[in-house]
Amino acid sequence: MLNCTLLDDYQNVALSLADWASLQPAVQTRSLHQPVADDDALIAALADSDIIVAMRERTPLTAARLARLPRLKLIVTSGMRNAAIDLDACRARGIAVCGTESSSAPPLELTWGLLLALARHIVPENQALRSGGPWQQHLGIGLEGKTLGLIGLGKIGGGMTKVAQAFGMRVCAW
Repeated sequence: MLNCTLLDDYQNVALSLADWASLQPAVQTRSLHQPVADDDALIAALADSDIIVAMRERTPLTAARLARLPRLKLIVTSGMRNAAIDLDACRARGIAVCGTESSSAPPLELTWGLLLALARHIVPENQALRSGGPWQQHLGIGLEGKTLGLIGLGKIGGGMTKVAQAFGMRVCAW
């Protein structure tokens, strides 16, 4: 039997998003919902793991940490890239690393939601309205004519550019 640990499932949803039961009895799966910052506690939580499913780049899987996980055979990351995994250390230890396909729409949509919330003071205005306090106290900032700076023009950066242009913004990318 193999042990699979879903690392950094802060929203406690990973076990409901796939048919993990179909892997039983060959693979037993569990999910860690809380961040584990202390190295010793993290290693203790992962010590019996043959497989780790890493939720993006939340907990670095460094060479030092990997060296303390002798059972580890496979790391799966949500998305195709994960800068928090030491690929050279994995290669040296014979640990296979792979990723899952993902959509660029959710991070793009969330980013625009946050930008609009900041520009228009949506959170404080909503809180004031709900608490009976004074609302419409802030003048929003228009996006038209402003410059959006991006690092990278991959799927997400390219999508950000299209939306920025729809708002009449200039885009500067590196």
